[in-house]
Amino acid sequence: MTATETGVPVMSESDAAELAALLAALAADDWPEDIDEARQFYDAWGTPIAGDIEVEQRDGGHLLTPPNAEGSRIGLYLHGGGYVYGSLRSHGGMVAEIARAARCRMFFVGYRRAPEHPYPAALEDAVAAYRSLLADGVAASDVVLAGDSAGGGLVLATLLKLRDSGLPLPAAAACVSPWTDLTGSGESYRTLEHEDPMLSKPIVALVAESYLAGTAPTTPYVSPLFGELTGLPPVLLQVGSREILLSDAERFATSLRRAGSTAVLEVWPGMVHVWHLHYARLAKAREAVARLGGWLRSQAVGE
Repeated sequence: MTATETGVPVMSESDAAELAALLAALAADDWPEDIDEARQFYDAWGTPIAGDIEVEQRDGGHLLTPPNAEGSRIGLYLHGGGYVYGSLRSHGGMVAEIARAARCRMFFVGYRRAPEHPYPAALEDAVAAYRSLLADGVAASDVVLAGDSAGGGLVLATLLKLRDSGLPLPAAAACVSPWTDLTGSGESYRTLEHEDPMLSKPIVALVAESYLAGTAPTTPYVSPLFGELTGLPPVLLQVGSREILLSDAERFATSLRRAGSTAVLEVWPGMVHVWHLHYARLAKAREAVARLGGWLRSQAVGE
């Protein structure tokens, strides 16, 4: 499915100028080698959560409630960062705006990170968070899952784990720039390696090693692309055309359709890895957030 088939807005001159300014800002600083410094560096790029969003601590993370939240719908969000980086500080602002666009509460899960806590810690925490919603009396049909990058892959792995555990599945899932294949075998790793300004194969391999800690990278619960995908709910995948992870999204969408499930693939021209994080700078990020939120809203039952 091409970008035009899904109605993705094309890049304008003003969009290109905004993107160029963002890339220049990102390139101005070097990524620290020390893991704690790198986490702080990554967090510093996050946008503060808007003042009208209610932030409530709950076991396993934070509950973000926008002023326009409707009915019983609730989202569960898994952040990106290669399973090593990322937090409420780096992603909270973006997740809050997704919640606003979806008009629902959003459970931001603070899962354990590698290398201190390699696989299966993140998956265990994601499943536990979902179970906690069901224990609260929330119907599975009122729940939607969402995540970006590693968190997007974790969303898909969580769906597999929930299905295999016999738990009721959520209404739908949305993934931004999902990392679905920790083997790094996608064609875009080669064809887009000089176009992706944010990710490289060595960087992806480094965080993969930290998370896997000896686990085979083809294990479906770490690389959902290699899983049996029958019986999954509808999935939206948004990815930028310049990402080395483009093949991860494209191949997963193809496999999900072959398994008989709904996959909506949006390839956004010119966009970079998880451009949604930069919604304060990019009009295209705000458009993507709005589309993602609207799609989630259309899938959940609760009113």
